[in-house]
Amino acid sequence: MMAAMGGVIFGYDIGISGGVTSMEPFLKKFFPEVYRKMREDTKISNYCKFDSQLLTSFTSSLYIAGLFASFFASKVTRAFGRKPSILVGGAAFLAGSAFGGAALNIYMLILGRILLGVGVGFTNQAVPLYLSEMAPARYRGAINNGFQFSVGIGALSANLINYGTQKIEGGWGWRISLALAAVPASILTLGALFLPDTPNSLIQRTNDAEKAKLMLQRVRGTEDVEAELDDLIIANTISKTVHNPFAKILQRKYRPQLVMAIAIPFFQQVTGINVIAFYAPILFRTVGLGESASLLSAVMTGAVGTCSTFISMLIVDKLGRRVLFIAGGIQMLVSQILVGGIIAAKLGDHGGMSNGYSYLVLVLIGVYVAGFGWSWGPLGWLVPSEIFPLEIRSAGQSINVVVNFLFTFVVAQTFLTMLCHLKAGIFFFFGGWVFVMTGFVYWFLPETKNVPIEKMDGVWKEHWFWKRVVGHVDEKDLA
Repeated sequence: MMAAMGGVIFGYDIGISGGVTSMEPFLKKFFPEVYRKMREDTKISNYCKFDSQLLTSFTSSLYIAGLFASFFASKVTRAFGRKPSILVGGAAFLAGSAFGGAALNIYMLILGRILLGVGVGFTNQAVPLYLSEMAPARYRGAINNGFQFSVGIGALSANLINYGTQKIEGGWGWRISLALAAVPASILTLGALFLPDTPNSLIQRTNDAEKAKLMLQRVRGTEDVEAELDDLIIANTISKTVHNPFAKILQRKYRPQLVMAIAIPFFQQVTGINVIAFYAPILFRTVGLGESASLLSAVMTGAVGTCSTFISMLIVDKLGRRVLFIAGGIQMLVSQILVGGIIAAKLGDHGGMSNGYSYLVLVLIGVYVAGFGWSWGPLGWLVPSEIFPLEIRSAGQSINVVVNFLFTFVVAQTFLTMLCHLKAGIFFFFGGWVFVMTGFVYWFLPETKNVPIEKMDGVWKEHWFWKRVVGHVDEKDLA
């Protein structure tokens, strides 16, 4: 629970930025140009009212900071264990929420976001690894999906808080929204002090097989852990020969893991989900809903996402990863095409849509969020965290987080400009990517359910495509 609190903070930071950037007092104080365009400029297109590089910098600065922080987090996680990374992340979250809540100018505001980004970089590096290494193979999917469920809880909490603080007289409710990130950050930081380290990390850092065995017996609830311990010791022996895991992961025998470490987080971002997460209230205002109704709509889509992720936790270890990826992809693709079609037909540059069509768009976005919630949302973190051998695990997870943050930053920084230029076509743009990624999973991702984490290399050797790659290991790779 304490480890998954990192997910709550991540989700809270995603959800809170979209809400406060649709609040008029916040815009008036920090982004007066956007406020003026929204209130006074009757000639500007509906799709371009919120197009501001400074406004998107507020949202996306968190992710560029997280990108750089995750490189340092990889070294900390490998050298000192998963627990210190979680502690550093919690402390950075606390500092960031303090700067955000107390911000007097745009510089304090963005500094707060950068500190939050450092926190996200460390926790997203360490928490999924921690959960995967502590979980038994048969429950690993459900427990790791708990991280994305926690992200959903955080985002939903942020949407609810934004809806409440927007109604505060005096226009300072946004300060409460930003400062309340300190609550889950405090729980994470204090709780991390009491977290045990994972057996994998204990073996890797201390070579103390007895201590690792006791920890395995404790977390597995059985004395019979010899087979799993032997796998850990063998994996650790291999990992000790690796002095530069980032160079090691480039070798041919790790090609499938490297491809997945890049492709899965890239695809997760070009589903378009963070457009909904960051800018849902702005998007709903674009299609004609008011400020309060837009925030309430964001609450509803947040609730749908959280519920669907909970369903994913229950079924991922029964149905497997591939079924959920493919079914969720089809669901997202259909809903995005319908949303794009309705907005293209019914929303011009000026005026709004009728309430009926606005609420139909809201329902379809809910269908889309549900599809993401039981597929690419949780599985985009689960699959990369369970496929790496111990010797490249921290490097692989670091690449996963860096790619995720890089494209989160790109999407966050460009979306409002893309919305202005592509208009309804933005939904067809993301829908095209969903079509590509669903095909990628069907052809290239093997099933990983119920496979012990230290035996995962076997799934690539049996796959129709990857066995041609890993089946030909050259002598240099064996060195």
